[in-house]
Amino acid sequence: MEPVVLPAGLQVFERGWLSSNNVLIKGRERCALIDSGYCTHAPQTLALVQANLQGRSLDVLLNTHLHSDHCGGNATLQAVYPALQTLIPPGHAHFVRDWDPVALTYVPTGQSCPQFHFEGTLEPGTEIRLGDALWQIHAAPGHDTHSVILFEPLSRLLVSADALWERGFGVVFPELDGEGAFDEVANTLDIIEALQPLTVIPGHGAPFTGVAQALAVARARLDGFVQSPEKHMQYASKVLLKFKLLEVQQLELQVLVAWAQSTPYFASTFARHFAAVPLAQAVEQLVRDLVRSGAATVQGSVVCNV
Repeated sequence: MEPVVLPAGLQVFERGWLSSNNVLIKGRERCALIDSGYCTHAPQTLALVQANLQGRSLDVLLNTHLHSDHCGGNATLQAVYPALQTLIPPGHAHFVRDWDPVALTYVPTGQSCPQFHFEGTLEPGTEIRLGDALWQIHAAPGHDTHSVILFEPLSRLLVSADALWERGFGVVFPELDGEGAFDEVANTLDIIEALQPLTVIPGHGAPFTGVAQALAVARARLDGFVQSPEKHMQYASKVLLKFKLLEVQQLELQVLVAWAQSTPYFASTFARHFAAVPLAQAVEQLVRDLVRSGAATVQGSVVCNV
């Protein structure tokens, strides 16, 4: 595997899994940031940006998609940089304009995102200048119906968001709502392969160069979900639980059960696919799975993040 070499002026802030990675691109005239992390990490996001800009202004903020871990820091950055131009994918722009936290999935997932505004949209099939280079905008539905990825053809660098990680891809949330999106994941992987990137900056995890291997892993994972959709439902449920633990660090088991019961995505997923199992029992089993995998511990009646 080739070592990761990033273009001059580009820096990746690799974040923990509660927040997406942030990509800072400094040009001769303007500076841009791709994705802003989760709201509880917004002070850290701001500190990272300010330390690396060294007095320069942040001019452009882009969101690859509008999940809370990718845009939760928008409001903080907009407050500090009043002239900041924020660009988002077009699909949910009307929900941001009218601020509908249900349609934007923040209420259904039991997550938070302070209200923010935007000045323009990232139209697939067009280009945008970030730093001193032109980047292509490509639609990347699957994990999120309206997600985009960004590709710089000279360096063959891809910002893949949650469409491709080194060991898979993000939860396919449309599938949880009963909308078939596994085909969209496959098509997006084909688009990424056709771009022939040399380096990928994923939404989570370190940048990597083994793109062919990553695509193979993603396709194998996708095939497993297609053959056994219940595996994806269980995986998605564990991801939602883990995200909550990442946010609060520890929670009484019965409080965690109550949170799951009041979280629409969680409750409806189980009602649709696992109706024979009481939700409280299912959450307890998922907690045991998280403990078995090393992602959580249980101390008495308290579930703790690891």
